[in-house]
Amino acid sequence: MQKKITYISDLKDHIGKEVTIGGWCYNRRSSGKIRFLLIRDGTGICQATAFKNDIALEFFEKCDTIDQETSLSLTGTVRQDDRAPGGYELSLKSFEIIGVSKEFPITPKEHGVAYLMENRHLWLRSSRQHSILRVRHQIIKAIRDFFDNNGFTLIDAPILTANACEGTTTLFETEYFGEKAYLSQSGQLYNEATAMAFGKVYCFGPTFRAEKSKTRRHLTEFWMVEPEVAFLDLEGDMDLAEEFVEYVVQTVLAKCEPELTKLERDLTKLRSIKRPFPRMRYSEVQEFLKQKKIEFAASSDEELKKLSEDILKNGMGDDLGAADETAIGLSFDKPVLVHRYPSAVKAFYMKADPEDPKYALCVDMIAPEGYGEMIGGGQREDNLDKLMQKIDEHKLSVEAFKWFLDIRKYGSVPHAGFGLGVERTVAWLCGLHHVRETIPFPRMMEKIWP
Repeated sequence: MQKKITYISDLKDHIGKEVTIGGWCYNRRSSGKIRFLLIRDGTGICQATAFKNDIALEFFEKCDTIDQETSLSLTGTVRQDDRAPGGYELSLKSFEIIGVSKEFPITPKEHGVAYLMENRHLWLRSSRQHSILRVRHQIIKAIRDFFDNNGFTLIDAPILTANACEGTTTLFETEYFGEKAYLSQSGQLYNEATAMAFGKVYCFGPTFRAEKSKTRRHLTEFWMVEPEVAFLDLEGDMDLAEEFVEYVVQTVLAKCEPELTKLERDLTKLRSIKRPFPRMRYSEVQEFLKQKKIEFAASSDEELKKLSEDILKNGMGDDLGAADETAIGLSFDKPVLVHRYPSAVKAFYMKADPEDPKYALCVDMIAPEGYGEMIGGGQREDNLDKLMQKIDEHKLSVEAFKWFLDIRKYGSVPHAGFGLGVERTVAWLCGLHHVRETIPFPRMMEKIWP
C-alpha cells in the first residue's frame, strides 16, 4: 500500500515526525559522508539529507546516481533548519525511484530563449517560470475576488462569434456548419447585453487577435477580464479601473513577495501603486510627448535616444503608438489614464464626447516602467440612432448587429466598462521583458507548438 504523501509546503506541521514526500530531483551534491538531494514537488523545495551512518548503504550509494528531474518518493524525519531551502530538511531513511530522467534537456547552464521556448513544456519546471506562473495565478485570483466581492456577476461570453468587435482585420476566421464564424476578440458586446440584465457583470476568458505583430507585448491568444456596468459614465469607469488595479497590485504584493523577490522585482515600485492615478486628455498627451521627444533626444541614455525617434510617429489625431505609450510609462511611477481619444481612431460603439464630438468618451490605462497599455475601455454609445449611424459609417452589417441594437431599443441606459489583459499585467508585475513567459503555452505569429 502506497504511503500517504506529505506536501513540502506542509512540512512545518510535521517537525520531528516521519513523513513521505513525492517529487522530482532538482539538484544533488555530496560532501564526504553526506549526500544532499534537493527535491521539488510544486509546493516548495526541500533538502533531503542522507548521512552514511543513518541510512542503508544501498540508498546512500544510489544517491549519486539520481539524475536531474528523476521522480522519487522519499521517507525521513522532518527537521527545522533555517539554512535549508524553505527552512525545513528531511533526514533521509529510504527512497524509491518512480521515474528515471536521463539527460534532461534543460540544465543549469545558460540556454537561449529560442531553445527554451521549443522545450516550453519542460521549461515550466524551472524556478523562474514557477515563480512567474504563481504570480499569474494570484493575479487571476485577485481579479476574481475584486469583482466577486463588489457585487459583479460573472457571465461567460461566447468564444465563437458571428461578428467582429475590434475590427475585421485581426479576426481568426473558421467555418461554422457552412457559415463564417470568428474566434472572439472580446466579450464586451455580449457584456453590454448582460449588464442590462444584471447591472454589474464581468466576463473572463481567452480572446484572440490575428494581428501580424512580433512585438514583445503581443500574443495571438491571451486572457482578458472585462467588467461592464449599467448607469456608469466615463468618470466612474476610470474610478473603477483605478480601484481595481490598485487592489490587484497590492494583493499580489502581499501574497507573492517570495516569488517577486526570486524574479528580482523592485518591490518599492509596486508598493507605490496607490490611487489616485494621473489622468490626461489625449490633447494634453500630445503636448506632453512633444516635450518628451526633445528630452529623450538630449539624453545620454542610448535607449531613450532611440525611443525619441519613434515618439509621435503616428501624428496628431492618430492612436498612440507603442513608443508613445512607452514614453508615458517611463515618465510616471503610477499607471496613467489617457482619455478622450479622437473618435475616428476608436471602435464604433464608443460614445462621442457631448462637449466635443470629435473625441470619444474612452480611456486607456498605460502601465508605468514602459509596459504599455494594460486597460482599454470607456463609455458606450447608448443612443440607438447614433449607434446605427456609426455602424453605417464603419460599413458594418446592420443585420449582424441587430441584437446589439436591441440593447438600445429596449430600455437603453448609459453604461461603461473596460478590458484588462492578464499577460501584460503579469509582465508588468513580474518585471518581464516579453509576454511569452507570462502564459504557460504562448501563441505568437510563428509559435503554436507545443
